[in-house]
Amino acid sequence: MKIYGLKTCDTCRKALKSLDGATLVDVRSDGLPASVMTRAISAFGDDIVNKRSTTWRHLSDTDRQQEADRLIAAHPTLMKRPLIEQGETLYLGWTPEVRRALGIS
Repeated sequence: MKIYGLKTCDTCRKALKSLDGATLVDVRSDGLPASVMTRAISAFGDDIVNKRSTTWRHLSDTDRQQEADRLIAAHPTLMKRPLIEQGETLYLGWTPEVRRALGIS
């Protein structure tokens, strides 16, 4: 199981602590693999972009019109976190629904 996020993100650290054997891929330093990005956009659409973030608020209107994959490649902190990959299944966020689906109470 892989958790894509930021090593400094409290939510990503909570997920990593709760999911035995999971590894964290820091998207700021390592990037998000193109294949995972394609699957995430297919599964979650524009929800993959955190439009409540400080980074989003500082983008120009022109930048905000870019495709999600380009935005996240240029600004990794825009990705909603964590993005959890379990086999072929992707989960976005650390909501009660995601925790329940992963067997975490």
